[in-house]
Amino acid sequence: MPEKPAITLQPLRRIIKHAGAKRVSDDAALELAKVLEEKAKLLVMEGKKISDHSGRRTIMKHDVKLARRVLERG
Repeated sequence: MPEKPAITLQPLRRIIKHAGAKRVSDDAALELAKVLEEKAKLLVMEGKKISDHSGRRTIMKHDVKLARRVLERG
């Protein structure tokens, strides 16, 4: 059995519908969950590097923002 996503499906269905879809399959919502969780994990891992470099154990908002910019640059 596949691992249950950390993000619930209903908010993902709403996101897809806000993008213009009339109906959303469970498979589509699950796939979006997988993609978002992969991207979030990369973002948090980079944010952790930044907070570690700053001598902190807590990942803060600005760490996530900076991590996003770092990842966008590639």
